[in-house]
Amino acid sequence: MNISFDFWIWIGALLSLCIFSFLYKDNPFYKFAEHLFVGVTNGYFLTFTVHRVLVPNLFKPLFEGKLWLIISFIVGALYVARFIPKVSWLVRIPIAITIGYYTGASIPAVIQTDIIRQIQGTILTPQNFQAWHAGTMGVVWSIILFIGVLCTLSYFYFSKEHKGVLGVTSKIGIIFIMIGFGAAFGYTVMARISLLIGRLQFLLGDWLGIIQ
Repeated sequence: MNISFDFWIWIGALLSLCIFSFLYKDNPFYKFAEHLFVGVTNGYFLTFTVHRVLVPNLFKPLFEGKLWLIISFIVGALYVARFIPKVSWLVRIPIAITIGYYTGASIPAVIQTDIIRQIQGTILTPQNFQAWHAGTMGVVWSIILFIGVLCTLSYFYFSKEHKGVLGVTSKIGIIFIMIGFGAAFGYTVMARISLLIGRLQFLLGDWLGIIQ
């Protein structure tokens, strides 16, 4: 065992053990590490926002004569009203503007990327249905994908009651949706497992020197 005596490695190792202590039960060590992480993260993002967002995009242009940006400054400053009880209702203004803007900007993007492009990728690729190009199994998977896309879209068609053919396709669509959710959940679990493996490698390698 070759334990490293690097100061920052020890800090990282001790904080990691504090987080892992939650596996036993909630305790002051875990709470300390949790609060430290949240505080450091918020401090970093606050500093990043000031120096990389507000200064170059707001304050600097204001001093250069772009006075119309003062409207953005006033609207953004209304977020602080949340901490003043008498005028806390003013915080609804920037929240409403932010939600409205990003909703309007995201809806066309989501439709274009998650719906139109998926349909185009399914329909406008005839070579995927040709055995000489995609192979036998490639054609099979292309047909399954084609059916899955149509059935999934039929599930979200609410202008007609899901009976008859539409009822059958919508039920098949639910199966494909559940498969998609399962794959997404599995990916999330694997991502968390990879984080755990990385932390264990740090503790057993960089800190204790048991593994190389």
